[in-house]
Amino acid sequence: MNTRSPIPRSVAVCSYPSIAGSEELAEQIAARLKRSGIKATRGMLADPALREAVLNGDVDMLIALGGDGTMLRAGHLCGTQGVPVLGINLGHLGFLIEVERGGWAHALERVLSGDYWLESRMMLRVTWLRDDQVQGEWDVLNECAVSRGRSVRLVELVAEIDGTYLTTYAADAVILATPTGSTAYALAAGGPILPPELRNILIVPVAPHFSVDRAVVLHEGSTVCVTVRTGHEATLSMDGQPPIDLKDGDQVKVRAADHAVQFVRLQDPGYFYRDLQSRMRRTQSHGAAG
Repeated sequence: MNTRSPIPRSVAVCSYPSIAGSEELAEQIAARLKRSGIKATRGMLADPALREAVLNGDVDMLIALGGDGTMLRAGHLCGTQGVPVLGINLGHLGFLIEVERGGWAHALERVLSGDYWLESRMMLRVTWLRDDQVQGEWDVLNECAVSRGRSVRLVELVAEIDGTYLTTYAADAVILATPTGSTAYALAAGGPILPPELRNILIVPVAPHFSVDRAVVLHEGSTVCVTVRTGHEATLSMDGQPPIDLKDGDQVKVRAADHAVQFVRLQDPGYFYRDLQSRMRRTQSHGAAG
């Protein structure tokens, strides 16, 4: 890149203990940062002290060691604070991750010289209502899915866009995804792949029966409301987190969030298309991830 980005002065390094060698690598990265006069905070994403440092504005970059799931959790934490996230891949796919494990030292040198750029990824604001009362709100990076529960029975899901009726899905689920999420669950359900810099909301039905079976792409200014019509269990899940039980009449409203996740990028902006084919091939053996 021709322009230089800000050099971080305080960095959080997040390891994933269940992955062999992640804590040792986090220590190496933290030591390298400290030798350059950078404040380095080590820990796991769930550590209260680390989370407090991010939420209090004491961190200006976060380095996440792990896979795409780790990047999603890092995005949830850092998105609302505008803290950029650099991913180092210790997992399998790494759709969201910039640096492979063996390339961390070179990548860090570039970051410490300001030789990187920030890619903004849209988030969704998900609101769950029951009897017009808000039960919960979340910002998600990949998607939320309103789906059937453990019973192999369809749910009816009434979809409205900006208060106007769209359709009633009789399906296993309806996915509401970001462009980032278009390469995750939505892709597995047959949805289109959207470039990550777009700001669109994607609606993808899963195994629809006698109802609209095509994906719908909406402008970021749209609000989608899904109303559950079922005599049995239904669930709401977001970015692969444990599902929430829904009842008949519950509503899930989705719009573009006020915040975006900033990913640190070292490749040129055309990386997405260049890497897409190779990453898609890897999903055949490891499964899809956003």
